[in-house]
Amino acid sequence: MKNIYLALTMLIFLSGCAKIPTIPLKTVDHVDLERYSGTWIEIARYENRFETGCAGATAQYAGKDDYIMVTNRCFDTSGIQSGEVTGRAYALQDSNNSKLEVSFFRPFYGDYWVLMLGDNYQYSVVGDPNRKYLWILSRTKVLSDEDKKFILNNLPNLGYDPNKLYWTNIKNLKE
Repeated sequence: MKNIYLALTMLIFLSGCAKIPTIPLKTVDHVDLERYSGTWIEIARYENRFETGCAGATAQYAGKDDYIMVTNRCFDTSGIQSGEVTGRAYALQDSNNSKLEVSFFRPFYGDYWVLMLGDNYQYSVVGDPNRKYLWILSRTKVLSDEDKKFILNNLPNLGYDPNKLYWTNIKNLKE
């Protein structure tokens, strides 16, 4: 009887360690990196350790010969820059530029997948295949009501919970 309890306990423990399969994360069909270049303003995000203390952020993308230069800036609530980091992004082969690997601290890379993209590149929703990270980015400080509604309605279809979003709070950010 003792062995049965031990076996059941081990089974429960091991089943808790098993990774729950997730639906593969769909990205947009194609990203024109030239159009994607420029400044994006963070509208919302899933909280993460590397943006601790940032009320909001901007991301600047600039195409180079074989990579994309990425400059992320952190801002406090009054719009004063409080940090900056520069990295490199590389498009994954056969992804039509919708899946990038980004490194700010080589040799470590993170997934940067474009999940939604406005027709005029006015907004971008970016995440990772494990659904741990998520950013809603815009070319302006405010999303249109229509774009915001579209994004929030479609996040659950991608396996993201809109209720977990941190909405940025930057006043006086100069665009």
